[in-house]
Amino acid sequence: MKVSKLAANLIGSEIVKIGNEVNDLKAKGAEIANLTIGDLNSNIYPIPAKLKEEIQKAYQNNLTNYPPANGLLSLRKQVSNDLKNRWNLDYDANDILITAGSRPLIYAVYKTIVDEGDKVVYPTPSWNNNHYAYLTSADAIEVKTTPENNFLPTADDLRPHLSGAVLVALCSPLNPTGTMFTREQLTEICELILEENKNRSEDEKPLYLMYDQIYSNLTFGAEHVDPVSLFPEMREYTIYIEGISKCLAATGVRVGWGFGPAHIIDKMKALLTHVGAWAPKPEQEATAKYFEDAADVNAFIDDFKGKLETSLKVLHAGIQDLKGKGLAVESIEPMGALYLTIKLDYIGKTKPDGTVIGNSSDLVFYLINEAGVALVPFSAFGEAKSEPWFRASVGGLATEEISSMMPKLEKALNNLK
Repeated sequence: MKVSKLAANLIGSEIVKIGNEVNDLKAKGAEIANLTIGDLNSNIYPIPAKLKEEIQKAYQNNLTNYPPANGLLSLRKQVSNDLKNRWNLDYDANDILITAGSRPLIYAVYKTIVDEGDKVVYPTPSWNNNHYAYLTSADAIEVKTTPENNFLPTADDLRPHLSGAVLVALCSPLNPTGTMFTREQLTEICELILEENKNRSEDEKPLYLMYDQIYSNLTFGAEHVDPVSLFPEMREYTIYIEGISKCLAATGVRVGWGFGPAHIIDKMKALLTHVGAWAPKPEQEATAKYFEDAADVNAFIDDFKGKLETSLKVLHAGIQDLKGKGLAVESIEPMGALYLTIKLDYIGKTKPDGTVIGNSSDLVFYLINEAGVALVPFSAFGEAKSEPWFRASVGGLATEEISSMMPKLEKALNNLK
């Protein structure tokens, strides 16, 4: 049966494919340390108790009809206050758009700015930019990054590609690596974008920056920096992506927000009215009520990110211990988010059954079956399958589970020759 060309050529998520394999094995009784999902085990990491109470109260009060297209005013006002208090960013409630998590926002940024054939620049690895570029028929320019720069693009990496581009998509802390831009790195990139826009005529689209900072509250000692705080002039060109999904362990509550230039946010709102991507009204009401208590919000975030940091450090120490034993592994010290970047340099090695690990996906499925450890290869984030780098997400496991999986991982890797 015929379908649209877009649907026919759409590539499914490699993360979902791996997750399905893990779920099938778990259903058969296998014990799998699932480090694949950028999600949280809600029994280990429940949402804030006061937020849960407010959600229940909102449903009891029958707040179950449509919310306003751009989100409840009470929530947009609270987001505006939080941006001012947390990042010293001045955005009015009318500059803020509430949606069901951050994905509709990212899609709307692409659809609002990008015409067919327009150049979009983003680094690899990065989450889902390749798919959003495909959905908007963009001319996708993938900028390969290096472990030496924590898999973040430098100004020098981006410079050759900005002429004629309409959008640069960046994220910090970065999914999948858990690494962050330094003040110097982001300063140099913003200077490039400002210079490029100075050279454009009024007839040309500006070069916009989509800055995804959904993990900005989950940082471990490193300073989170953002474009407009560095350069007020960047306000005209920067669209931010944020929300509660990660920082409040609320991935399923589905409350996100974007903010930026009014003419972009208004068009994003208009687009999404036809998609119906608003966050549920009870969850919006509850989030607004919860954010009235800034002390509780901050206390939750501090406790939550401390637990994540502990788990990431345990995993990082475990990988470094294997490295010390002579295994071909490496990891980058975590800076933020839920993720550890791990190198497992075993592509080309032979399994006990005589077959060869041909690429990163082969290694993933070998480790699932032989070690009960599930990782996501960087090929899911735009890298080649020949790259031996992987994302490990600690949100689904207790710290003790991470420790107990390490001997199994060590044994499985040692069995490769």
